[in-house]
This record gives sequence, structure tokens and C-alpha cells, in this order.
Amino acid sequence: MKSTDELKIEQQGAVLKLTLMRPSRANALGESLVETLLTVLDKAEQEEVRLAVFAGEGKHFCSGFDLGDLETARDADLVYRLLRIETLLQRVAHAPFVTLALAHGRVVGAGADLFCACSERVTSPGATFRMPGWRFGIALGTRRLAGRVGADKARSILLESRTFSAEEALAIGFATAVVPEADWPAILENSARRAQVLDRESVRSLLHFTIADTRAADMAALVETGSRPGLKERIVQYRESQKAR
Repeated sequence: MKSTDELKIEQQGAVLKLTLMRPSRANALGESLVETLLTVLDKAEQEEVRLAVFAGEGKHFCSGFDLGDLETARDADLVYRLLRIETLLQRVAHAPFVTLALAHGRVVGAGADLFCACSERVTSPGATFRMPGWRFGIALGTRRLAGRVGADKARSILLESRTFSAEEALAIGFATAVVPEADWPAILENSARRAQVLDRESVRSLLHFTIADTRAADMAALVETGSRPGLKERIVQYRESQKAR
């Protein structure tokens, strides 16, 4: 596929690099960007891709769910868009090839979930992470987070909706490495080499056997929490509380 205004697509041999290109929106996951990512990943599964890399243009990796059109959205619209984001996150988490996230700046909400879904998770020293979905009652990525950092630490992060640093992310297992951006080319090269040590079918099997398959339960949890009346109102209240800070 060719790059779009929202997504830069670069492929060199078995390495596919996907750069989110919405810096004016802090690379928020809008509807069209999510659908493009899903299409690209569908195609990647049919090709010789061994490593998919996710990065963000501008100051931040990804600010999560795009709320730019919240005023005109209905609860049903918001739930559907969240379901498509969960579909994307599941596609990344259960990809038959290695996935690498390179995060910098602020990494928020579904952006942090995208980072968490990758099998290798590299952050710059100054990056910060926050997962505020439970502030408006949404179970997006909760089991994946608990799988990475443990149930107790996940509860602490989500109950407080607190921001945590790159160093804490590494200490709790949310990140796999903290590396300055200047050194990311070397990280990418090493990841590409490791991803091709085994044959494709062995990599597929290894990744399958080392991640719990909770896809159906995760989707059901999102539907259950998203269907509670007043989702839009809760999101509006959350946004107002952030403006007041």
C-alpha cells in the first residue's frame, strides 16, 4: 500500500514501518487512520513481513482515541469506534510477526494500549504514559495491561488514572527498553535481525504460545462497559476536568 496523509508506510524487505502522521492532533487515532492500519496489517499477514514497527511523527507517539468530533457523535458512534480500535489492538497483539513500538512524548489512552500491544516496546527517556479510559468507564486494553505488568500494578495505574514515566514503564514491564531516539535506528536493526532468526512459521507459533488469547473476553468487556448509557456525557465530563487542571 501507498502512504496516506495520516500514515507513512515504508517497507524494506521483511521490515514494515508505520509512522502515524497526524502531529497536529498528537497522532490521535481517528476513524480513517484506524481503518488504514487494519488494512495494512491484513496485507502484512499475507506477505513476507517479519517485523512491523509503529512510530509517531512530531512531538508525541499517540494521544489515543480522537475526540475531535465529540460534539456531533452519539454514544453508538463512540462505541463502534472503540470496537474498531480494540480490533486494531487485537490484530497487533496477535500478529504472526514481531511488532515493535517506538514511543516518545505523551502516550495516552489507546496510544498507550497500542504500545502495550506490541511484542517489543521501546520508549525514549522523556516519554510519559497515561491510560484514563476507566475515567469514563471503558474497559479497553485492561487485560493486556494486567498481562504485562501484573494485576496489582494494573489496578494501581488504572484506579488513579495516573501518569507514569518511561523509567517506571521499564521497571514494571510495560516497556522493554528505554533508549534515546538517536539510538532507535540501531534498535530497529537489532529487532529486524532477531525477528528473522527463526523461520516464519516458528515465529508465528512462538508468538501464539506466549500470549494469552483473551480476544473474545476483551471485546465482550468493551461492549459491556461501552453500552452503559451516558458514554458521551462521561467523556465530556472527563475532558472538562482535564481543562480545569
